[in-house]
Amino acid sequence: MTKAAKELSITQPALSRSLARFEEEIGVSLFERQGRSIRLNQYGEILLKSVTNMMSEFEKGKQEIQHLLDPDQGQVSLGFLHTLSTNLIPDLLVEFRRQYPKVNFSLRQSPTHILLDQLEKGELDICLISPMGIKEPVAWKELWREELFAIVPTNHAFATKEAITIEELVEEPFIHLKKGFSLRVTVEQFLHEVGVNPHVTFEGEEADTVAGLVAAGLGVSILPDLKGVDQSHIVKIPIHYPKCERLIGIAWVKGRYISPAVQNFKEFVLKTF
Repeated sequence: MTKAAKELSITQPALSRSLARFEEEIGVSLFERQGRSIRLNQYGEILLKSVTNMMSEFEKGKQEIQHLLDPDQGQVSLGFLHTLSTNLIPDLLVEFRRQYPKVNFSLRQSPTHILLDQLEKGELDICLISPMGIKEPVAWKELWREELFAIVPTNHAFATKEAITIEELVEEPFIHLKKGFSLRVTVEQFLHEVGVNPHVTFEGEEADTVAGLVAAGLGVSILPDLKGVDQSHIVKIPIHYPKCERLIGIAWVKGRYISPAVQNFKEFVLKTF
């Protein structure tokens, strides 16, 4: 008892009182006391095993947190739009990991509204999304603007055009992304601007699926330049009216703590673009 009290930097009577209160809380005596000696009884031995396991998990948790706080060994939970996945995201991660090779990434692809929900819930650290639906406490900063093109099959009558207007697509069967996708909302705004209400024949969840349906001759669409996707059977035509582009930016929750690894990635993205 004397040695234990000294190691804990308390008096022996204070330690004795603490042990007595602890045994009262547990509801059973944990020690056998004989004269000046004291040792654990069978109940104390049982509790010791649990406490040892608890302390082991506690130390493990501390180590995991320290790894997360280490900018060279942390983890980044990144959400991004489906249409960014073909080459931009892989290229971005490869470049970042050249500087921080031990940082791990958890990646999620979804429409903007789903990514925003996951960001607010704390399931994601950072998102690369359009500004649609952004509200407090989420902050958003523009990274780049992306031109949108009319996409037609190579054997289409419009395939040789150097430029096109949205109005020229009014009679064409149209292939859209599914409702709720920010790119679809953006495209519909441009269509509405010139009074075009196309006949939608197919809807897809992936931009490369939409491009594949266009390549098969099932309709036309409006998409960004899908680098990394086979474009040998489609033609992308610049739209000269109205000017069609979408904004992509980085989103995070203001005031929420982010680890050094996440902060480094955020700064890397802002610097890159």
